Amino acid sequence: MKKYNNEYVIIRSDRAGIFAGNIESRNGQEVILKNARRLWYWDGACSISQLAVDGTLRPKDCKFTVTVEEIEIFGVIEIIPCTEKAEQSIKKVINWEK
Repeated sequence: MKKYNNEYVIIRSDRAGIFAGNIESRNGQEVILKNARRLWYWDGACSISQLAVDGTLRPKDCKFTVTVEEIEIFGVIEIIPCTEKAEQSIKKVINWEK
């Protein structure tokens, strides 16, 4: 199992959706993310793989939630490390709030 050192990642879970944040720990399909956002809708990337590499080309059209200090996610089925470029792009998207 890969060791993560507070790496910024995108996570796909089985039922909770897509998240981006700093991975604190992983135990099987359970992951704890710090400074995490739910990526509810994105534009400017065709998939979360491209989002993890290039970020978004259309940040104004994305719907990313507020950042929470910590979240425990169950049923994780995919973990993709982000490039620095992608991390900065994701962090620059304005919070989608109501």
